[in-house]
Amino acid sequence: MRPSAAAAGAPGSDEPDEADEPDEGDELDELDELDELDVGWLHAKPGVKWARYGAEVLPAWVADMDFPVPPVVRRALVAAVEGGDLGYPSWHGGTPLRAAFAERMVERYRWAADPAKVRELTDVVQGFQLSLHLASSPGDAVALQTPAYPPFLASITEMGRRLVAVPMEDTAGGWRFDPDRAEAAIAGAGCKVLVVVNPHNPTGRVLDRGELEALAGIAERHDLVVVTDEIHAELAFPPARHVPFASLGPEAARRTITLTSATKAFNLAGIRCALAHVGPDAVRAAWDGAPSHLYGQPGNLSVLATLAAWRDGGPWAGAVLGRLRARRDEVVARLAAEAPAARLHPPEGTYLAWIDLSAYGLGDDPAAAVLAAGRVALGHGPDFGPGGQGFARLNFATSPAVLSGVLDRLVGALAGRDGPGR
Repeated sequence: MRPSAAAAGAPGSDEPDEADEPDEGDELDELDELDELDVGWLHAKPGVKWARYGAEVLPAWVADMDFPVPPVVRRALVAAVEGGDLGYPSWHGGTPLRAAFAERMVERYRWAADPAKVRELTDVVQGFQLSLHLASSPGDAVALQTPAYPPFLASITEMGRRLVAVPMEDTAGGWRFDPDRAEAAIAGAGCKVLVVVNPHNPTGRVLDRGELEALAGIAERHDLVVVTDEIHAELAFPPARHVPFASLGPEAARRTITLTSATKAFNLAGIRCALAHVGPDAVRAAWDGAPSHLYGQPGNLSVLATLAAWRDGGPWAGAVLGRLRARRDEVVARLAAEAPAARLHPPEGTYLAWIDLSAYGLGDDPAAAVLAAGRVALGHGPDFGPGGQGFARLNFATSPAVLSGVLDRLVGALAGRDGPGR
């Protein structure tokens, strides 16, 4: 299925899928199509991003890219189905993802992750909840950088833990946090767990080694289990560089649970596959001591998709990263020129722009007003907890034409509201 205007993947199209091995020209065509997404094809997709608001709205809210399935993943899945074997897998001692993860960490980050400490998950939120369940108790305090990914905020509340906010601060040099302020809050609340989201969602900040080492020192001094969400790791824009928290040294590694997945970098959220590298011995023992099927595991096709992405998806991922950087720059330039009261720091990673719209007098939730006035759906700032009031999150992982439409509608919705209280 091709997303171009000539063959938009609409139901009933009689262009055949191409499941056989492509030649080099086919691969180049597939990459070119990242810039030629057809809105009709996008609206016909059943996923939540385009289905939630209907045909009159351009969606730029949930963190799904608009790009089609990477060709190497599509071919791997088609080959598996055509091969006719969707029976029980022969996985003794874990899936092949354990070794593949360790290989990828060495290759990309020079981190010698231990495959024996890797456990399979259906998604990162499951891993987050399991980590809180095994590393803390109801009533315990959990430190989290805010604003924060809404399911993490909800999990802390639903599991009876206490949120200790570690604010990301809006400075002239970008989003930062104050290590001394963070440590004082953590010590005062008696935290048991520190959550680090890096690259950070929603601000797009990629923490540098010095900042991570400061957090590692806090964790060591207060004997914290560190849970790191590194799902956007492969979406860092040079010169920013992702540093796995557990790679900082043996002390950091032994107390860190690293959560990750191929789903963000390769746009595969629906395959339901993630991994945890469980450093703390006590947490890993408790994890393994649960009934054998309690936590479930990814299915055959989920594992195959992840392996195909990691082993053969490099050219696609590189092409996408370059396009995301160009789209980011377009967002920054358009807003600076046409909506200068909208403030944002160019994200160093992810495909999400965290935009301060408080100057436009649209209240705590400007995304709601923009949706009503401009028929464009952004992420609602207050959903991201403390620090989210007056902000909206914009997903720019789409084609130039679709992004242009999103920005046209956003700028139009802001027109004439050029100052506080207007």
